[in-house]
Amino acid sequence: MNKNRSTNIIALLLMIGGYYSPFYSNIIFTTGLFSVAGGVTNWLAVYMLFDKIPLIYGSGVIPNRFEDFKIGIKKLIVQEFFTEERVKNFFAEYENLLSPENIASKVDYEEVFEHLKDGIVESSFGGMLALVGGKSALNVLKEPIIEKLKLVVSDVIDNLKTDAITDNITTDLLEKIEGIIDTRLNELTPEMVKQIVQDMIRHHLGWLVVWGGVFGGLIGLITSILNTSISLF
Repeated sequence: MNKNRSTNIIALLLMIGGYYSPFYSNIIFTTGLFSVAGGVTNWLAVYMLFDKIPLIYGSGVIPNRFEDFKIGIKKLIVQEFFTEERVKNFFAEYENLLSPENIASKVDYEEVFEHLKDGIVESSFGGMLALVGGKSALNVLKEPIIEKLKLVVSDVIDNLKTDAITDNITTDLLEKIEGIIDTRLNELTPEMVKQIVQDMIRHHLGWLVVWGGVFGGLIGLITSILNTSISLF
C-alpha cells in the first residue's frame, strides 16, 4: 500500500471513529475530516499534474505542456553541461596534452637513435660502415640527429593540431550535440514525457499527500479545540 492511500485511509478511519466515539467525538471527527480534506486535496493536485480531468482547467499540465518540457530538457543539457566555455576548456586541456613539448618529452630519442643505427648496419651500407669502425662510428651523429628528430616531431604534432582542432570546432561540436538532442526529443510523445517526469518525481510527491493529511489533521484538531473552548464561555 502506497503512502497516498495509507494516509487517506487512516484519516478516513479517524473521521469514522470520531463519529461513533462516545468521548471527544467532535474533536476526533473534525481532526479526521480536515485530515481527509488535506490528503485528498494534495492527492488530487498530484494526480492533476500528470492526468487531465474533464472540465478542470490546468489539469494534465505535464502532458499538455510537453513541448515546453522538451525545450526545458534541451536547455538543461546544453546550458548546464555543454556550454561554450566548458567545451573550450575541454579542448584547451586536450590541446595541452597534445602540445609538441609534452609529446616530444615522452619520446625516447636515445632508443630511436639505437634503432636507426641498427637499420643502417643491416642495410647495404653495413659493409662499408664496418671499414670505418662499425656501428660505433655512427655515435658522432647522435646529437645532431636527435636534435633533428625533435624538430621533426614538433612539426608533425603542430600539423596534427592544425588539422584536428580548428577555430570552429567548438561551434561545430555544439551544433552536433544540439542536433542529437533535437533528434531524440522529436521522438518523444506527450505520454513519454509524462512517464519520464513521473519516474523522477511522483514517488517523492507522495509526501505531499502525507503532509497534507498531517497538517490538515492538526488544523482540524486546533479548530475543534478552539470551538469547544469558545462554546464553554
